[in-house]
Amino acid sequence: MDDTTTTVAELKTAVAAFRDARDWAQFHTAKDLALSIAIEAAELMELFQWKTNAETIAFLAEDAGAARLREEFADVLIYCLSLADALGVDVSRAVHDKLEKNGAKYPAGLSRGTATKYTDLTGPLSPG
Repeated sequence: MDDTTTTVAELKTAVAAFRDARDWAQFHTAKDLALSIAIEAAELMELFQWKTNAETIAFLAEDAGAARLREEFADVLIYCLSLADALGVDVSRAVHDKLEKNGAKYPAGLSRGTATKYTDLTGPLSPG
């Protein structure tokens, strides 16, 4: 399985099957799934905490560091897919809608190469 052959729907199905085999749906409320996303995201962030960019690159170049990153990333994604399933969110539609909205806020002509917040972008294509 890889990104080129696996759909979001297949991932959601696999996550739900794992949950259902353990009778965990009863614990997967929207609140608890949202909390779990934040908790797992904090564990992901902890891998980068107090490291310089060079130290982060070195850590991720190691097999053990890369494996820890994949595990924490997967935990976040699994809980995101679980929340989408619980709330009936179409992940692909949500991502495409958000990219369209962000595209309007951050026109490529104004935002290319800058981390400036959309409210501070200036020029003939300025949003709002």
